[in-house]
Amino acid sequence: MPFDRLNDLRLFQDAAQLGSFSAAGRKHGLSPAAASACIQRVEEALGARLFERTTRKLRLTEAGDTYLAYCRQALELLEEGETRLQDGQQALSGPIRLSAPSDLGRNLLLDCLDRFSAQHPAVHFSLSLSDTPADLISDDIDLAIRYGRPADSSLVARQLAASRRVVCAAPALLQRLGAPSHPSELAERPTLTLVTGHGPMNDWPYRDGGEAKLLRLGKSRQSNDGEVIRRWAIQGHGFAYKSELDIAADLRAGRLVTVLDGYFVEPAPLHLLYPGHRLQPARIKRLVDFLLTELSPA
Repeated sequence: MPFDRLNDLRLFQDAAQLGSFSAAGRKHGLSPAAASACIQRVEEALGARLFERTTRKLRLTEAGDTYLAYCRQALELLEEGETRLQDGQQALSGPIRLSAPSDLGRNLLLDCLDRFSAQHPAVHFSLSLSDTPADLISDDIDLAIRYGRPADSSLVARQLAASRRVVCAAPALLQRLGAPSHPSELAERPTLTLVTGHGPMNDWPYRDGGEAKLLRLGKSRQSNDGEVIRRWAIQGHGFAYKSELDIAADLRAGRLVTVLDGYFVEPAPLHLLYPGHRLQPARIKRLVDFLLTELSPA
């Protein structure tokens, strides 16, 4: 590779962050022309265009966005190695970017991260909560917690806990409407549907006499936040289709009860996901071990 200077990578990262070759050049003591020539040298070495340039705007291309994620990881690893050697200590430090489902993140993960931070105060988190699965590479995510196994075979999947999806409702709603005896009855009752980036999850799979079937719901109350669905269910607004792990505390407290357990048996194990090809910094390895210990008994 014709360029081998870390300053080239640092300049690329700063140009992407600041949106300007001139601003990035000033940070590194370079003229705008020298900064632009440096980026051009990197692009020629990679054989890819990293930026779209106009007179008013500078933005990353798709290739540049991908390369930035790897560039950031490499620079962070080098910085961590230098810090370890200079300090001569084993203290963990630096950022960790996580993605998790909304209700699990708010109700279970936050306490885990607080306990980890108490042990490693120099580690700081960037937490994204969404019920639409994140792309770990393009979204620059170090670790993701998701239900089910990933479709991407390049990801490492470590099971945190076994779980299944159940239909639940508030006791008050069952008193008012009665408990359904078959999944088909839910089509005529108030239901609560989660909406993700892939659309509404209004097909609820179940088994009837060993045969796999789908319950397709029509009109229902919808939200793109799983925590909102859980709260609506507790308030008696309808029947919800939830991971058993997400509502475990509500089931124990009697705020929710499950129905049709003999029909809704789909497993939904909770997994910790991370890219298999990345060299993980020590802080991320330690968090992986910590979460496996903390969340597995859940």
